[in-house]
Amino acid sequence: MMPSSQELLFIVIIAGAVVLVIWTLKDTLKKGEKKEKEEKEKELKAAAGKTEGGGVILPLQLQAYERIVLFVERIAPQNLISRVNQPGFTVLDMQIAMVSSIKSEYDHNVSQQIYVTAQAWEAVKTVKEQTISIINQIGLKLPPDAPSIELNKQILELFMLQPESPSDIAIEIINSEARKLMQH
Repeated sequence: MMPSSQELLFIVIIAGAVVLVIWTLKDTLKKGEKKEKEEKEKELKAAAGKTEGGGVILPLQLQAYERIVLFVERIAPQNLISRVNQPGFTVLDMQIAMVSSIKSEYDHNVSQQIYVTAQAWEAVKTVKEQTISIINQIGLKLPPDAPSIELNKQILELFMLQPESPSDIAIEIINSEARKLMQH
């Protein structure tokens, strides 16, 4: 079945939004590297002075990076759909369940921002907001009482069209920041 011109336009708009997020995340990474390096050096020096031998803060920071990577992985559409989907869900049920799950996971991990760089946390917030936005945009396009498989299918198709998902980019940023931390 050929998609209508409205559906094609919608797919192009969503794909453009995903590309825009990817560019924004990459631009954020480039702009913040120098500033973050200077801030992290100051933070590490301060943390080393506040702990016995500097051995307490570093493990907490690394654990925070691990937790935010796990969060980003859990809200990636393919993982989110497989975890949240229930038999008999409608598009509206699935949309609400996915958005609720993302917000709940975010709330559970919000304290991790204390231990990570501003750039890493901004990547987390951006991927969260973009994922919710895409779920809602696609959900609004479909009949609310349609089977959830329709929503799931369109979300996965959209993300498969992109060479790099927002989650992949956020994880690259987070991993880069964690590596810098381990080098100091």
